[in-house]
Amino acid sequence: MKSSHRIKVLGKEITVRSTASPEQVQKIESLVNMKVAEAQASVPVGDPQIPIILALMNLAEGYLSLAQEMEERKRLELDVVGRLGKRIDSVLL
Repeated sequence: MKSSHRIKVLGKEITVRSTASPEQVQKIESLVNMKVAEAQASVPVGDPQIPIILALMNLAEGYLSLAQEMEERKRLELDVVGRLGKRIDSVLL
């Protein structure tokens, strides 16, 4: 069930609804604020949307990297299970 949570990003308080625990929402809020602060520090003063775009790009890059790693691990595990299945079959037959 979704619960309401108050978070603060870029100095603005908003209410979000999530199935995540309050602790998880707080971790997400902290991560977003950290990524935005990193992006703001790396961009000269100008268009305020640029740091947000960079923060989103950095978060997306991290997500895609982890998703790719998980997919590779899954493939390797399936290979191992397949080989073990063949070994078991060869012993039993």
